[in-house]
Amino acid sequence: MVDSVVDREGVPGLPATSWAVLGLLSHGRELSGYDVKKWADRSLGLFYWSPSFSQVYSELKRLENSGYATSRLVAPEAGTRDKRVYRITGEGLDAVRTWARTAPLDPPVLKHGPMLRLWLGHLLEPERMREILAAHREYAERMRRRAEADVADAGADEAWAYPRLTLAWAERYYAAERDLADAMLADIEELEGNGHGTEPA
Repeated sequence: MVDSVVDREGVPGLPATSWAVLGLLSHGRELSGYDVKKWADRSLGLFYWSPSFSQVYSELKRLENSGYATSRLVAPEAGTRDKRVYRITGEGLDAVRTWARTAPLDPPVLKHGPMLRLWLGHLLEPERMREILAAHREYAERMRRRAEADVADAGADEAWAYPRLTLAWAERYYAAERDLADAMLADIEELEGNGHGTEPA
């Protein structure tokens, strides 16, 4: 086992992505790297992080080296290869609980590409600005529907009660993004109606 660095708050010094993967293991199931990727995409990906497979396996290896997870090879089923599955250790469960309780809370960092383009709207044709916002509206509605479906797919498993709440939050968030895009489109129409249409440089 590799000793983990511990910060002054008593929280082991791992990146947030490690805690996210350990959090997926904290529900008590053995998960393969494929399972972790699937569950990250269907939950964390809606509000925090959609990892690549290489990131997933890197984090699982880090957690195992830290003593926070163990792994074993599972015999293959017909026509499949061996797969390695991971389970959280008692030390890992204590560590992720400590992190969730005491780690400093990073505020959300908003980097809103469509709003940056709207900010530069004086350089664009009005129709192009409307196309950008309409595309963002479609994206937000697509993500809202995905979150809605994932809430339904999560089922009634009590171990996933809190992840279901984050999916419900994601559904509301993307609905708000969709509605804000509609509001911005209406604002542009009003701006143009008042004779302040954009003129590309």
